Amino acid sequence: MDIRTNAYDPRTFKGRTFHDAAKAFAEGADDPVAYLERCLETVAEREPVVQAFAFLDEGLARAAAEASAKRWKDGKPLSAIDGMPVGIKDLLETKDMPTQLNCAAFEGHFPKNDNSAVWALRQAGAVIFGKTVTAELGGNHPGPTTNPFDPARTAGGSSSGSAAAVGAAMMPAAIGTQVGGSIIRPAAFCGNFALKPSQGGIHRGERQTTSMSTHGPHAACIEDMWQVAIEIATRSGGDPNCTGLMGPMTTPQPVRPERLIVLETEGWERTDDATKGAFEELLENLERAGVELLRRADHPWIENLEASIADATRVSGMITAWENRWYQRNIVDNHPDGVSARTQATLAKAEAMTPDDYRALVSMREVARVAHATLAPLADAIVTLSCPGPAPLWPGDKPGEPLAPRPTGDAVFNYPTSLMGAPVVTMPMMAVGGLPVGMQIIGQREEDARMTALARWISANIEPTVA
Repeated sequence: MDIRTNAYDPRTFKGRTFHDAAKAFAEGADDPVAYLERCLETVAEREPVVQAFAFLDEGLARAAAEASAKRWKDGKPLSAIDGMPVGIKDLLETKDMPTQLNCAAFEGHFPKNDNSAVWALRQAGAVIFGKTVTAELGGNHPGPTTNPFDPARTAGGSSSGSAAAVGAAMMPAAIGTQVGGSIIRPAAFCGNFALKPSQGGIHRGERQTTSMSTHGPHAACIEDMWQVAIEIATRSGGDPNCTGLMGPMTTPQPVRPERLIVLETEGWERTDDATKGAFEELLENLERAGVELLRRADHPWIENLEASIADATRVSGMITAWENRWYQRNIVDNHPDGVSARTQATLAKAEAMTPDDYRALVSMREVARVAHATLAPLADAIVTLSCPGPAPLWPGDKPGEPLAPRPTGDAVFNYPTSLMGAPVVTMPMMAVGGLPVGMQIIGQREEDARMTALARWISANIEPTVA
């Protein structure tokens, strides 16, 4: 495993995985303590540049690993992820670590509660490794995290630290959250597999403010991705009035797709030529494997979905801004200097809206959801890019100049699936200019396990592309 080179090639790169290492725990040839120490060695090597962690307590992690090692020695592991080091995005509460949301207004904030997903991970025996950096309040004002393959570039957002820590092989898995594109985009920028579940698939605990937010795992392999998700879901369940993520307790077996829909979205016009070429080559590889592809000109229902999500960036962004406005107004009122200008600008746009504006946006979201559901008989799933190119350069804001609108990258390919509440798996299937670019596979609601099965087949059987 080469964790020092910046050049990325999806055909050869292998991150840190857990499911295969854990086999040796039962045999006594390895244990969670030794596994954790290998992770910590990588953290010591890479964290000074990557800056993935907002908080790290090695003592807590070692104590949890020692308890896990004893369970494995006694033949009583709590789950398949017992002993797995997992990072937690610093939006989610942890009873033994601060939760500071990368926001000056929350400096020193220590609620001493566990988010439902964190509680579930502890119940499964996972080692809560530390808190990973988030963009401020889960928005688009970046933290210090850099891309593990090029420190001049962003790791994405808002799950910056979760994506970068897995991409840098500091740990096998981490939890991210998404409202617009905060799981899938950073995972694509950092060469990870990641699952954004069906809306409500994993209980969000205290984070119920917005109607489109979700929890989901980043991982270096699809087996660890699924195992983390299902271990959480079988303990925490889904959000109120949701069935929750369902599926087998081991990674779904690979399923070969017969027919896939290729979606352009509004992102196609914002995608660079090299990325378009790599994606088209990947689609050709699918066709050579016998998978039929349908595009927007092939069926009016596909064109109908494309039309319904043509404004997804604005619609998703303003729905979320409106839903966040009350809690963010309280933060700004109590801490006027504790929230960035970028976040305050988004709040100002939301406060200029009316209830009728919000109702119109929700109506547009429902149109997109109906158009998506209509496609179910046409194909096994939808595929598209996970991002419009490799992670962009991010030199930081410059005094006296306007704030960059998308400092953590463009989520244009992610807003549609957040709008639709659809399950998504991103796969590290492309390299452009020596940097990762992902492809996502999108299903109907509650098809999380099936999307994982299709993604498992694609990632194992289709040759990645390099541009």
